[in-house]
Amino acid sequence: MNVEDFRRLYDYNSWANRRTLDACAPLSEEQFTRDLRSSFRSVRDTLAHIMLVEWLWLERWQGRSPDKFPPATDFPTIESVRRRWTEIEPNLIEYIASLKPEDLERVTSHKTTAGVPQSAPLWQMLQHLVNHGTYHRGQLATMLRQLDAKAVSTDLIVFYRERAAAQAKA
Repeated sequence: MNVEDFRRLYDYNSWANRRTLDACAPLSEEQFTRDLRSSFRSVRDTLAHIMLVEWLWLERWQGRSPDKFPPATDFPTIESVRRRWTEIEPNLIEYIASLKPEDLERVTSHKTTAGVPQSAPLWQMLQHLVNHGTYHRGQLATMLRQLDAKAVSTDLIVFYRERAAAQAKA
């Protein structure tokens, strides 16, 4: 992958996150926090996890290694999740936009939240973060169906098709 591929992939990631947030918006407070016995207990906890992990990896790429992140309970409503994500997303997109080809091979070191040192080339971490979000958005689609709510597709091909249709109209 090259830097343009990563820019496109992170545009997709933002698009998919926004679609998922929009799909979750009609949920009642009870549905939003209901324990559905998934990897993360509720829609709220899963959304908060995706969002906060994006923040965490960006922190790592900027040379910081936070040892914790806020609990999901700090985000009691979909609006509070969206508000915080709206702060994180532009910083993440700006970071991706600033990358140069040589940055992708740079080995980046950080400590996990448990304090364990880790290192990997940046390109691997960049791929991981989008894959991580895709995995958990899939869980959210299932959770929405369990709640009798409408799930939306966040498949990459849907993103490409929507983008192509928008460009054709322009």
